[in-house]
Amino acid sequence: MWPFAAVFMFVFIIPVLYAIYISFFQNRMVGGNRFVGFANYARLFQDPLFWSSVGRVALFTVVQVPIMLGLAALMALALDSMKLHGMKFFRISSFLPYAVPAVVSTLIWAFMYGTKYGLVGSLNSWLGTHINVLSPDVLLAAIGNINTWEYTGYNMLIFYSALSTIPHSLYEAASIDGASEWQIVKSIKLPELKGSLAITVIFSIIGSFQLFNEPSIMQNMVPGNVITSYYTPNMYAYSLSFSGGQSNYAAALAIVMAIITMAIAYAVQLRSMKEQMK
Repeated sequence: MWPFAAVFMFVFIIPVLYAIYISFFQNRMVGGNRFVGFANYARLFQDPLFWSSVGRVALFTVVQVPIMLGLAALMALALDSMKLHGMKFFRISSFLPYAVPAVVSTLIWAFMYGTKYGLVGSLNSWLGTHINVLSPDVLLAAIGNINTWEYTGYNMLIFYSALSTIPHSLYEAASIDGASEWQIVKSIKLPELKGSLAITVIFSIIGSFQLFNEPSIMQNMVPGNVITSYYTPNMYAYSLSFSGGQSNYAAALAIVMAIITMAIAYAVQLRSMKEQMK
C-alpha cells in the first residue's frame, strides 16, 4: 500500500493541511501575510455572495439528484427484467455519456441550447416559439439536465450491479407463490438497492456541491451576466484565488464547504445505516 499511501499523502493530505494553515492568514498590502486567526471564517459567514452560491447548489442538489437517481434506478430495473430488447446496446449507450469529458459534454449541450444557431433556436424558428433555455429562470435546470445526462448511466450500472447479485431462484419462488412483477420489484429488488442507493446519494451530493465545470464553461456562452463569478461556491473560490488575489479567504471558503459537504454526506450515511438495520 506504500505507493498509494505516498501519492495520497502528497496530493490530498498535505494540500488540505496547507489550505487549513493559510486560511488563518491574510495577505495585506502593508505588512504582507499576517496571522488573523478566524477572521476569514467570520467574514465568510457574513458574506451574502457565499450564502447565495451555497443556496443555489443546495437547490440544485435537492432537485437534480432525486431525478437522476430515479431515472438510473428505472433503467437498472428495466435491464434486470430481462425483457428489454437490445440490452447490450442499451447498457453501453446509457453509460457512454459518462465516458465523454465534462468539458465536451457542456460545450455540446451549450451549443444545443443556443437560441441563434443551436437546436433550441431551430425549434423556435420551426414552431414560432420563443423558448430560451439559457434564461436566468431555467438556467440551473439546464445545467442539471447536463449533469443528469452525464451521470445517469454511471449510477445505473451501480444499481444494475447490485441487482445482478440477487439469486434468480428468489424470483422463481416468488412467481410460484403468485407474486406479480411489481410485487417482486417492491419486495425483493428495491430493498436490495438500499446499500447502493446510499453510495450513489453520497457521491451525487458531493459532486453537486462541487459544481464547477458546467457553469464555468457556459459563463462566456450565456448572454449577459447570468452566470456570475459566485454562481457556485467552487466558482467563487476560484475567482477569489486566481482573479481576486485572496487565496487565504478562498482557502477558508473551501474548508467550510468541505465541512458542510461531509456533514450532509455523514447524515445520509447514518440514515442509510439505520434503514438497513431495521
